[in-house]
Amino acid sequence: MLNEVVYCPRLFFYEWVEGVFVHNADTVEGALRHEKLERKEDPLPTAAEAETGESIRARSVELASDRLGIIARIDLVEGEGGTLSPVDYKKGAPRQGDDGSPEAWPADRVQVGAQALILRDNGYACDEAVLYYSATRQRVRVALDAALVDEITAAIATARALAAGGRIPPPLVDSPKCPRCSLVTICLPDETRAAATLPAEPDDAAQLALFATDEPPRAAAEADGDGLGEVRRLMPARDDLRPLYLTGHGLTVGKSGEVLQVREYGRAKGAPSKLIQEVRLNEISQINLFGNVQLTPAAVQGLCAAEKPVAYFSFGGWFYGLTQGLGLRNVFLRREQFRRADDPRFALRVARDLVASKIRNQRTLLQRNHVEPPPVALLRLKRLAQQAQAATALDELLGIEGTAARLYFEHFAGMLKVEDGDGGAPAFDFRTRNRRPPRDPVNALLSFAYALLSKDLMITCHGIGFDPFVGFYHQPRYGRPALALDLMEGFRPLVADSAVLTAINSRMVGDTDFIRAGDAVALTPAGRKGFIRAYEQRIDTLVTHPLFGYRVTYRRVFEIQARLLARFISGEILRYPGFETR
Repeated sequence: MLNEVVYCPRLFFYEWVEGVFVHNADTVEGALRHEKLERKEDPLPTAAEAETGESIRARSVELASDRLGIIARIDLVEGEGGTLSPVDYKKGAPRQGDDGSPEAWPADRVQVGAQALILRDNGYACDEAVLYYSATRQRVRVALDAALVDEITAAIATARALAAGGRIPPPLVDSPKCPRCSLVTICLPDETRAAATLPAEPDDAAQLALFATDEPPRAAAEADGDGLGEVRRLMPARDDLRPLYLTGHGLTVGKSGEVLQVREYGRAKGAPSKLIQEVRLNEISQINLFGNVQLTPAAVQGLCAAEKPVAYFSFGGWFYGLTQGLGLRNVFLRREQFRRADDPRFALRVARDLVASKIRNQRTLLQRNHVEPPPVALLRLKRLAQQAQAATALDELLGIEGTAARLYFEHFAGMLKVEDGDGGAPAFDFRTRNRRPPRDPVNALLSFAYALLSKDLMITCHGIGFDPFVGFYHQPRYGRPALALDLMEGFRPLVADSAVLTAINSRMVGDTDFIRAGDAVALTPAGRKGFIRAYEQRIDTLVTHPLFGYRVTYRRVFEIQARLLARFISGEILRYPGFETR
């Protein structure tokens, strides 16, 4: 705890106040080292017994100081002649002093000094502490003098003040510590600082760029102007883990060791099962089940323990459920979310940005994909986005969004560029948006795309600590994931609609991939697989974030935008910057 306070107060707040912890390579290696040490638990003699002068080496010792109110697990306590020293093992290398000699890092110094103070408070004689740095195999001694005691006391007071204050400290400025921090993808230090430079009210005249241009991103330019420097991409551009989709009939997912096994059982009673596929648990990010696919209890337990969400869809593609582990225990963000959602003015501010971003992205999609972009519709969409930004009530905003959607879908057919071979008649005819049930192939694809997108945003909400059922634009209604729907507004044209256009125009789905039942139209299993491939390609596409100027996948953008909304809710930034393209 004290190590984190000195290293980065924001890291301390995440780990010790909000209970957020994420492993990276460094923390995993450190945890494995300490696990080995903790297996060698040796008894520590009492203070009176230690004064006999015998040599002492006690591993994995847990002691507390009632005076300081702190607890420590000490890797090793060693000493002889009645004087003991705590020894703490570190993975890295020591700091180089001015004369080139190894020195303890400030955070390590306070941590091991606190262990020495705890030994003192338990009656042991202790004048120094030792740090062992594994990278260079060097021991660094730290004297327990008055200056160090003052540092430790100050660090304890700072930790208590931060915990009691309940406000997360600002991120470090251009710190070399950030790239190796395990929580950097949650903290988003540079992004938070850049977003904090945005004004409370948006500059409606400028629209952000999705693709690389010579023009610097708006916030990045402002950040440079304020001396904040370039926004560093401190997260991987794309996730190495992949979602697993299972769309077959009568499949069962079991677990053997750390491997998921997908089996198909014969229809006859007692018929042997056939192994269809094996997937390593640590290679998937989520699992999506369509129709009659079963999970064994061992598979459910393994997926929950590994925090891999399981999404359930009807055979027709209706998203109706989610199973996941306990997830985040942090309730502070949810408490703020509930409080802010009850504030009509705050909800309207969020809703205006969400709807304006959606309308601008619809306009952009028409500009980029329509065979002959309709100038009147584009102009009206531009004005509707401006009206959305100035709306004074949610009802007014709903009307603006509905008008924009009608205009957009009136011209949606102009973006479909596939024709059949007989006479050039359109193979996919689209007149207007309809659903429940969709009554033509294009609407069937749109409905399925929105179901997949809402599932991904719902998983994102859970991962960050939001309650996906309490939104700002979409008001609470039984069974409606209002916040997930809020977040997906701006991504509907960019991800869902774009995936539909790609699937149709590149013939990833054809007119034979649909079945009709009365007026309803649904995808066949082959058509569903084809569209899932198009959807996954779309969200795995690298895009330049218009605000920060670096390239990440849409799946990363989902998380970044949700975290920016969390920053706005907690008051770290002045407004929620929607994800817009031009």
